[in-house]
Amino acid sequence: MLKTAKKAKSMAKSNKSKAKTTKKASKGRVLMALSGGIDSAVSAYKLIQAGYEVEAAFMKNWSSTNGLKYDGCPWLTDRQDALRVAAFLGIPMHTLNFEKEYEKTVMDYFFTEYKAGRTPNPDVMCNKEIKFKLLYKWAMKNGFDYMATGHYAQVKPIKDVLAGARRTSYTLTNSGAVDNSKMTKGSGNRSKTNRLSTSASSLNLNPSNSSDQLYALVRSADDFKDQTYFIYNILQSQLPHLLFPIGGLKKSAVKNLARRLKLPNADKKESMGLCFVGQIRLKDFLEQKLKIKPGPIVDINAPKSAGVAGKGRQQKIGEHQGLAFYTVGQRQGIRVGQNGPWFVVRKELKTNTLFVTNNPNDKALETKQVEIHSVNWISKPLALSPEFKAGSKNSLKSKGFAALGRYRHQGTLEKITIFELSKGHYKVEFARPQKAVASGQSLVLYDGKVCLGGGVIV
Repeated sequence: MLKTAKKAKSMAKSNKSKAKTTKKASKGRVLMALSGGIDSAVSAYKLIQAGYEVEAAFMKNWSSTNGLKYDGCPWLTDRQDALRVAAFLGIPMHTLNFEKEYEKTVMDYFFTEYKAGRTPNPDVMCNKEIKFKLLYKWAMKNGFDYMATGHYAQVKPIKDVLAGARRTSYTLTNSGAVDNSKMTKGSGNRSKTNRLSTSASSLNLNPSNSSDQLYALVRSADDFKDQTYFIYNILQSQLPHLLFPIGGLKKSAVKNLARRLKLPNADKKESMGLCFVGQIRLKDFLEQKLKIKPGPIVDINAPKSAGVAGKGRQQKIGEHQGLAFYTVGQRQGIRVGQNGPWFVVRKELKTNTLFVTNNPNDKALETKQVEIHSVNWISKPLALSPEFKAGSKNSLKSKGFAALGRYRHQGTLEKITIFELSKGHYKVEFARPQKAVASGQSLVLYDGKVCLGGGVIV
């Protein structure tokens, strides 16, 4: 036991000395969001090797049941893993408690959306309200030049924007201050970036204004692992201060590097799902705060029975346990017991009715058009005419513009046309019908590999 402790202590000292050697020509101070997983651990290592002065931050977002029956969040284990990684790399670690804010902005949102019959994405909300708001503000307030995370994404400078094009044409360069893929970021100088707009809504993409360097959030080199879907609420003004060290790597390369370095968590399995849900079923978790409210299950294709005043009424084929426990397109958990499998077509809150079909190719499962709200623009793929301004008469109400859209993580990128209805509210038309598009999900917008932003489906 003593030999093991001495060996660990010796290894920590060795890593600290290596880190100090690398930090002599520091490129700036970086706060690394260390989760206890492999991705953030390898990210921290790459930052140190690239010559940054790195400190780690572990976020304590959810640690108690707060009236819930189940507590499956492994935060203590994750924190211990993060501490071991920080010690191995020889970097200090801060533990920041955001539990109150997390409960208010993520947990309450989670239950409220499901209760309203929508399908929320808490991971998107957590990144928006906690990681890239609270943690980012803490980093900037405490003198850090950058904040880094283990997301599979990239930030690159926009070299040129072609004015007058139907869509914005981006030419991305590996030189400059924010090339995450090769970690060639310059020294931490904020004076240049302070000229950037402080909100995405006031972003000006005028190519003649060359004094303001603009940036793009770019999809990961690993298309399958790309996580830009979850972080589309990042602001343009934050991009100069964000680093995604593994965005230019494949997941397999990250795993191999972790094993080669013999990181303490190199063999840790990737966590799936939501922290506060843990290992229990989503339905069981929701039942802790949402009341079971049974109602009829109706087959949309069944013949209608005679109703009052000659009006037809679709027949009940089963009973659901509460509309909150189902989402559009869902196949599992629809207990009708015959002629299955069954798929959820829609939910009608007014009558507490769940409409289903047993035809997987039913047109009723398809959607050609949706509306999105709370839209955040990181960059705008617009014909950059001087008179354009979001929300003005010269916006997209009549013309619309072409882009790509994804309404679930790892879903296909679909061709879409976007029309502005009002500020922050857009209509989106798909080039081909889409299956199982649920209200409450995020629709994230792309121009090629550039993530433009996104919004929430109405």
